[in-house]
Amino acid sequence: MTGNPGASEVWPRPPELPKPVFSDQRWLDAAFLHWRIPEAVAAAFMPEGVQPDAFDGSSWVGLIGFRMVQAGLGRGPGIPYLGSFNEVNVRLYSREPDGTRGVVFLSLDADRLPVVLATRAAGIPYVWSRIRQWPPFPGSTDEAAVGYSVRRFGTSAPGSDFAVIPQLHMPAADPLSTFLTARYGMHGSFHGTSYYVPNTHHEWPLFGAEVHQLSDGLIGAAGIGVSGPPESVLYSPGVRTRFGRPRLLGTGG
Repeated sequence: MTGNPGASEVWPRPPELPKPVFSDQRWLDAAFLHWRIPEAVAAAFMPEGVQPDAFDGSSWVGLIGFRMVQAGLGRGPGIPYLGSFNEVNVRLYSREPDGTRGVVFLSLDADRLPVVLATRAAGIPYVWSRIRQWPPFPGSTDEAAVGYSVRRFGTSAPGSDFAVIPQLHMPAADPLSTFLTARYGMHGSFHGTSYYVPNTHHEWPLFGAEVHQLSDGLIGAAGIGVSGPPESVLYSPGVRTRFGRPRLLGTGG
């Protein structure tokens, strides 16, 4: 998919993806909700060698839901059943001393247990949950909304219900929207070693959105407190992305 008119003016060019390609994925029906948080709060969750990335004097925490579709290994076809699932993640924004930007995931909820087990073994904080895509939530008949309902297993486990109404007449190409979505990799830590996993994709076809429903416990469960409505609310029909060879921080390769 291609991006919005005007997005190319502010969208950074993706770096060349290190070979080999480890995974080819499609992310569809993405809803992005973001709140400001102090940089000091975000810093407590950064892997060693990584600092919070800031915009307008603040760090940001995001609640993002989407449908993973046809995820495959390498350049191969999507894996049947396991390659398509719903995902909801809580994430922060990171930067290396050389300026390389990424995201740091605090949690990633998914409804495919084998995927969760495999990724947790690699140090990625996936959680097995029941996830339904809007519509509907109980008591709602609004089929224009896009959102996700997350229920972790356990009677006292946190959950989340959130949905947005896309404003498809409002392309989002402003600097904040680009800052929050033009991310070409993730930073993480595995047994005390920091790493970076790169990816590449076209600019998101991105639109403004309005909150339709929001009752979230996942951000708080990750250890961050937010209050009030999100300052940034976005929707995208999706992008195709590829992941390349990871590197350990400080090694350059």
